[in-house]
Amino acid sequence: MVAFEPRLFAEIDPDERPSLAASLVPVVAMIVFLSVGIVVFDLDPQFPLFWGIAFTGLFVRYHLGFSWDALYDGITDSILMGMRVVLIMFVVYALVSTWIQAGTIPGLMYYGLELLTPEIFLPLTAILAAIVSFAVGSSWTTAGTLGVAFIGIGSGLGIPAPMTAGAILSGAYTGDKQSPLSDTTNLAAAVTNTDLYEHINAMRAGTLVAFGLSVVLYVVLGLSASGAIPAGRIGAIQSAIAGSYAVTPLVFVPILVTFGLAIYGIPALPTLGTGVFAGAFTSMAVQGTGFTAAWTAAQSGTAPETGMKLVDGLLESGGLLGGAWIVTIALAALSLGGILERTGMLAVLAHHLGRLSRGVASLTGVTAISAVAMNMLAAEQYISIVVPGMTLRNLYNEHGLKSKNLSRAVEASGTTSAALIPWNSGGLFMAGTLGVSTLSYAPYYFFGFLSPLVLIVMGLTGWQIAYKEGETGDTTPKSEGSVPAAPGED
Repeated sequence: MVAFEPRLFAEIDPDERPSLAASLVPVVAMIVFLSVGIVVFDLDPQFPLFWGIAFTGLFVRYHLGFSWDALYDGITDSILMGMRVVLIMFVVYALVSTWIQAGTIPGLMYYGLELLTPEIFLPLTAILAAIVSFAVGSSWTTAGTLGVAFIGIGSGLGIPAPMTAGAILSGAYTGDKQSPLSDTTNLAAAVTNTDLYEHINAMRAGTLVAFGLSVVLYVVLGLSASGAIPAGRIGAIQSAIAGSYAVTPLVFVPILVTFGLAIYGIPALPTLGTGVFAGAFTSMAVQGTGFTAAWTAAQSGTAPETGMKLVDGLLESGGLLGGAWIVTIALAALSLGGILERTGMLAVLAHHLGRLSRGVASLTGVTAISAVAMNMLAAEQYISIVVPGMTLRNLYNEHGLKSKNLSRAVEASGTTSAALIPWNSGGLFMAGTLGVSTLSYAPYYFFGFLSPLVLIVMGLTGWQIAYKEGETGDTTPKSEGSVPAAPGED
């Protein structure tokens, strides 16, 4: 669980509270910097984000009067909150390389090409990813392990990588949302004062509808995307793999170890770290890799020469050092989000969004917008759950709604939308791990769009909306337009 207490609107001294106009200035500036830097000058995101940090720091220091120490503290707190994410990024990059060196991912590709066909690949990928993610409680673990293998299998079957990535993410986030082992699921329940299993049950109907529609779309997409596989292509890929790796059941030991620990309830970081050791030792024991070579692959990545360019590209990885590019973007985005949070700008934006609600339907929509906005501004899915969850929960109380309505809303929109934002830690991790840019896989990540959409339909129709005992379902709040922000009242 992430220990994070945001500054809430009612807790900020009115003399220090920024106005809505002032809070929007860094947001507009960030959009301009990213657009100009990436689109016009074709730069990587790091320095456009750095421009945003510099501008925002100078703006809040000299226009709003915050001290440098306050800004440093905001950056430090935000990075500290995201440090576990950063560590997981590094460990997953090392894990992928050791699993390639061990023959684990090549083995999954080898057998997957025998068992799967282009027509069923996309829907089956989504379903398998959902099952694994539910079992281990982590969309990131699923994408960083089986997801990498699915990308290879899909390429061998002629399925474009962005489509495969979309199916992986749809399944991974579906299972993550329904798993009691998931940190975001536990966090959404905790910050809204909702029982964990009541929160999971509240999400089930909407999740099943969104995922069911996604699977249907993958069936249609698979039928249209799968053409005739060139004769001998699968055999050539399998021969290239078998010529460079020993493909035996022993190469799957790292999977059994890693997923076994995850199912047992061991947290993600030690579980994935153990997976790195299991991959390194398997590469030594099964592939005959030397000790130094095994750990060099974990550090610097893999560059196999199988004799087939397609396979070489699929099994090339960056290792621990390869994660630095992604991590620098994550740290820059977290730093910018930390300044916005410490100065109260996030609280002001969430508060004014909350004032737009005039009934259950608009309140549900505002919650979804707030979660997505926090994902964009703070670049971290934990903030997208915590800030709306704590800022809006008393407004749900005023409408006579049970807290599980709020917990469902922040997770259905916050957790799932993180992977759609290129500079968010979720989008960065998925793009870097799967080797597909966020903007490329986004059109095929159906669940990421359908989950918030189904949530909004719930608010509009009243389906699955739960009221407190004795409430009649009147959608007029007791204090029209107010957004109390004191935590702990339910």
